[in-house]
Amino acid sequence: MRDPGLPSLDQLRVFIAVIDHGGFAHAARALHRTQSVISYTIANLEEQLNVELLDRSKRKPVLTEAGKALLADARAVSLKVDGMRARAKALSAGLEAEVSVVVDVMFSTCKLVRILHAFQKEFPTVAMRLRTEALGAVTELVLQRECHIGISGWMPGTPDTIERQSCGFVTMVPVASPEHPLAQIEGKIPSAVLREHTQLVLTDRSTLTKGQDFGVLALRDWRLGDLSSKHALLRSGIGWGNMPVEFVQWDLDAGRLVQLHISEGSAFSFPLYVIRRGDEEPGPATRWLMQQFLELEQTGEPLPNHDLRPMPVPVPGDAGLSHMYHRLRDEATPGQPAPAKARTRAGARAKPGPPPPMGDAPAGLTAPAPISLRRR
Repeated sequence: MRDPGLPSLDQLRVFIAVIDHGGFAHAARALHRTQSVISYTIANLEEQLNVELLDRSKRKPVLTEAGKALLADARAVSLKVDGMRARAKALSAGLEAEVSVVVDVMFSTCKLVRILHAFQKEFPTVAMRLRTEALGAVTELVLQRECHIGISGWMPGTPDTIERQSCGFVTMVPVASPEHPLAQIEGKIPSAVLREHTQLVLTDRSTLTKGQDFGVLALRDWRLGDLSSKHALLRSGIGWGNMPVEFVQWDLDAGRLVQLHISEGSAFSFPLYVIRRGDEEPGPATRWLMQQFLELEQTGEPLPNHDLRPMPVPVPGDAGLSHMYHRLRDEATPGQPAPAKARTRAGARAKPGPPPPMGDAPAGLTAPAPISLRRR
């Protein structure tokens, strides 16, 4: 038996049309050809492949077993070619083949998912390469051209090559396990007491901020490489630390974590910026993506004078110690609920309650979950 020949793309598309439109006549009308041309094309395809694709003994042609198997291949080839043509058209128009983005771990997962869904719909032929990093590692990847754009916190001494535009801020809250000694203290926690307890700190895996600390108040600290590890250790009661409120809100609601009321403030802002290299011009898809980040609807209390740059806040009793977050407020804004439901009054210890039932958990997560995907 001879080996199968090489069918043409046109033959495969005619074969698909016959099946999709329910016969030779309907396929002929859809493809604006005569019925005899359609029949001749299918016969040639069968000759090329050395198999019978359609059973013509009935009024309406029916797929043979070989036809059923090869139809899937024909569809796959046709779709691949259509995808290649669409990509080539986009590239000839100046559209990037791939967009690479690095996002700070503090950035809202919910907002990121919504933006990437919109990106996929707007640019179906552009591949996405997404990375998550912390602190200076975001800037480093953009500097090294490994990523086209980044969503980064404010970094001191950022090279002049980097251009940045503000895209809002993340609200940070100091939290600890209900069983942690700091959670037992009535009233606001003095700085002197806070410094005696281990603070869990997210470390920078780059060299851009070597020797610099951000938001570190305690004399003892543990340096962690990712936010999920920090979250797990906080829930276990090993230490205290600042976390994005969206990341821990579900735990605060359930009493697995409590918000600490400290003298430096019960909530702080972590400013975020869209960054890119100023010596390179972004492509159409990259510019569109940057605009989505810049147009994010910001929630929460605005900062004074809308200045989102981190500024040192002096710590009472220690002129040499400061942290790099804005102070937002110590108590809830009048007319608004308190930042965390797990505290009923300032300084009061929250009573841990049972985890929410699985029916209340965000879709796709199992309790206990580190991130709530519910829109807030």
